[in-house]
Amino acid sequence: MGDLFTIQHLLLILLIVVLVFGTKKLRNIGADLGGAVKSFKEGMAGSTAGETKGEEKKPLEEKTATASPEVKTQEKTHS
Repeated sequence: MGDLFTIQHLLLILLIVVLVFGTKKLRNIGADLGGAVKSFKEGMAGSTAGETKGEEKKPLEEKTATASPEVKTQEKTHS
């Protein structure tokens, strides 16, 4: 039995993946993954920056209640 992770096996797997999903979907998956990693890094940098400035952590309910006043105005207009 040969080694499972030889260059020939990896190229064959890559070829099958490209044939099944297509290059456009793979490009979109790569872009989505890159955007997720970027936003994760920004979120981590933002959370550590907020903690070092002495900002207190608020519960999630308080953050969402104060962060979206436009939602309250939309609810009033529909009532």
